Amino acid sequence: IITESIADVKDYEKINYLEYDLYRNNKLIGYHKYEFKRNNEFLTVKSDVMFKISKLGIILYSYNAKSEEIYKNDKFYKFSANTNQNKKEKYANISLNKNKDELIIDGSSYKGSASKDFIVGTWWNHKITEAKAQISAVSGRIIQQNVVFKGKKEIEINGKKYLALHYNFSSSDKSLAKEKRLNTDIWYDAETKIWIKAAFDKTGYWEYRLKKTN
Repeated sequence: IITESIADVKDYEKINYLEYDLYRNNKLIGYHKYEFKRNNEFLTVKSDVMFKISKLGIILYSYNAKSEEIYKNDKFYKFSANTNQNKKEKYANISLNKNKDELIIDGSSYKGSASKDFIVGTWWNHKITEAKAQISAVSGRIIQQNVVFKGKKEIEINGKKYLALHYNFSSSDKSLAKEKRLNTDIWYDAETKIWIKAAFDKTGYWEYRLKKTN
């Protein structure tokens, strides 16, 4: 794993809201929104994702997901998500087992324990760049990953220029079926470590582009 300047939850203490436009083949199809709420020692990050793929007015594919990610004193506490993926229900519930110092996962694709060093694959937290594995926010599946730092470069999103840190995430397990392999490029703002862009090829070219932050 090759990374640069690891961020932590406390690095996002001034962020209250993030919103992304979601494009497929350069066509706007949906959104991804995060709300950050703080209450004493707790940080709650709520996520809302929606997109639809249609042709000639007919919806071919629809996706809706809502999740809640909670940190206590800047450390992961628990996560829950429900997803409707083209009318198929999926879920992921993750909690911290303090007695065994591990994560407990109850998901539609995996049920069991995992290292507390694994991170939920919600992308907003730059700390994901140092994890050996991410946990699917959709189904709880554990995805062993390789992370390569591709460099620092100025990019433009929605008319605004950013000095961005570019990473590629790929699956460590090359025996996985192609549709299950991770191969995603992620860009973070070099100064704030805010996630600003994602891109991947999967039945089309997909991009998440930062639209709004405060």
